[in-house]
Amino acid sequence: MTDEASSAPSSATSNALSARSLTWAINPPHLLSEHASINASITRTRFPPEPNGYLHIGHAKSMNMNFRLAFEKLGVPVEQRRTIFRYDDTNPDAESEEYIDSLRRDVEWLGWEPERTTYSSDNFQTLYELAIRLIEKGLAYVCDMTKAEMEAQRDLAKRRSAARAVGKDPDVEAPIPSADVLPGRNRDTSVERNLKLFNEMKLGLHEEGSLTLRLKMDFESPNPNMYDLVAYRIRYTPHPHAGKGWCIYPNYDYTHGICDSLERIDYSICTLEFETRREPYYWILWALDMYRPNVYEMSRLNLEYTVLSKRRLLKLVNAKYVRGWDDPRMPTISGLRRRGYTKEIINKFCNDVGATRAMNVVEMVKLFQVARTTLADGTRRAMAVLEPVKVVICNFGEEANKAGEGGLTFEVQNSPTDPSLGSHEVSLTEVIYIDSEDFRLEDDPTYFRLSPNQPVGLKYHGGNLICEEIVKNDDGSIQQLTCRLDTSEGRPKPKSHITWVPSDGIPCEVRLYNHLFTEPEPSDLWEEELNPNSEVIHPNAMIDPSVLNLVDKKDVNKWKSNQALQFERLGYFVVDTDSTFESATQTGKLVFNRTVSLKEDKAVKQVTAAELKEKERRAEQQKKDAAARDVLMTIDPADLFKLAPEYVGKFSQYDETGLPTHNADGSEVTKSGRKKLEKERLKHVKKFAKGKK
Repeated sequence: MTDEASSAPSSATSNALSARSLTWAINPPHLLSEHASINASITRTRFPPEPNGYLHIGHAKSMNMNFRLAFEKLGVPVEQRRTIFRYDDTNPDAESEEYIDSLRRDVEWLGWEPERTTYSSDNFQTLYELAIRLIEKGLAYVCDMTKAEMEAQRDLAKRRSAARAVGKDPDVEAPIPSADVLPGRNRDTSVERNLKLFNEMKLGLHEEGSLTLRLKMDFESPNPNMYDLVAYRIRYTPHPHAGKGWCIYPNYDYTHGICDSLERIDYSICTLEFETRREPYYWILWALDMYRPNVYEMSRLNLEYTVLSKRRLLKLVNAKYVRGWDDPRMPTISGLRRRGYTKEIINKFCNDVGATRAMNVVEMVKLFQVARTTLADGTRRAMAVLEPVKVVICNFGEEANKAGEGGLTFEVQNSPTDPSLGSHEVSLTEVIYIDSEDFRLEDDPTYFRLSPNQPVGLKYHGGNLICEEIVKNDDGSIQQLTCRLDTSEGRPKPKSHITWVPSDGIPCEVRLYNHLFTEPEPSDLWEEELNPNSEVIHPNAMIDPSVLNLVDKKDVNKWKSNQALQFERLGYFVVDTDSTFESATQTGKLVFNRTVSLKEDKAVKQVTAAELKEKERRAEQQKKDAAARDVLMTIDPADLFKLAPEYVGKFSQYDETGLPTHNADGSEVTKSGRKKLEKERLKHVKKFAKGKK
């Protein structure tokens, strides 16, 4: 590598930068030597979320990668691993103390121990000074173009790039109407003018949106992220961490790589949507002659029946579709914790998913199964009923006398597989409660629980429960059942045994959670695809009183508390933070959330059946799509919107490059519509070029 190629430029044109783009990522010897002397044997990664919302399970995957998996893939010894937890806090309009606190809490709860915690905002002064250096080198300028003017400028640059990509003359296909548009009226202004205006921006002498600082990059690049990115903008908003000291704030693309370099990061790991930002990442560090970390992009986590977009998650909260960021239906770390998912479950799931560049949607049942296997052995059992039916045992006194003192109290192992969890006692009482699902008025040969002519076994007691009388309310609902216990020799063997709760059972509310959405992959109509049965509440449930010492409000209101219980036959549950129950007085409200059922329940099976039909439909659609692609590959990009079957008849007028300007009804295509069409054409350009090869 020559000195010219490896050192940062003092005053370079866009064309020169584009020609040398392959050198931007290469560290010159002096930077490699400096970095090696500082890091020595240490290998460092970073986890840099923006505090503009709560962390979700996708962030958990990123944490797993940056704190553990990346080092394992690289073969780095444990003692040489370091990970920085950084708040990427450059947008005060979207960030808050609430989000900052939640990020810290979630990282700590998941068990990750960063080398140190940093804030991008702590580097505001350094970032400002580096921006001045770029201005002095002629690589940054203060721009007074409006947002609409910048969009028009970018649109023109993209159309010219598209023309070049298909071998056409951009000056013919997308002529530049004026240098004020492209490269822009401010781009070649003097260093003195730009330093003066940037200082005035910092002093608060200009209105929001009136000026920005832009980087002089490359308008001829096929990558729109190289179209003179905005590095600074004016915002008169106090910063949640830095306070009121600044009214200009650096943008993500300018800040990110610089902070990585300042913090001596070896591997900058992000998701694939940031792949096109790799080029400006390295350009900025090259222009500033700063160390360039290695960059690796992995696929983001996509999980069935949920959304992970912060914009959509924020809408769920603000529109009150859910109880808040920590709603047990939310894919946030806080929501998963409140639902009963432990850090072991989440980290194991992320480890099983791994980190690749392959884009795929992970089945929700995989998360459920990790939860079941993790909770199975070490979780205490108890009996509970969701919809209690009162049962009066008419021969209770007779059975009690027969059993003798203590004969109707049973010692039950807290876990049948882990003796170390000990045992508890449960006593049969004259009045017990069974679940409404365990009784039917009509006999059914396929139904194996209690009905008028079919006895059922009582778990732990051993005898049969026989229905003698049904007492109904005025509305026809069941008020109580009068039943008899049969403990005689030679009694028929029951087809099943049911759980029950004694008369001193604890009243509680139980919340069962299903998928948040009805579709495995929510579409743009995601709000219409919300599942109305995502939360099913049983307000009059009851639970075995032996759990009194595990459900006190003193513990449940601590975010670290995650004591799981297995309700026999129902699933794994935790006490919700809405609980106000005090075990000493047995007062207040006790609320349980179901983490996961013991096995795939009926609701999930119904969804799965629907999925089978959906898969068949998709398979048929894929065949049609493949045939359409074959046709598409024969169409020149310039004729895409005129000849492609999906666009035929939709438009009536086109510009010189073939991009639609008017719809079939004569109305003008909107700017956003043109942007979408341009993106589609760029995709087709790449596919068409590959097909030609």
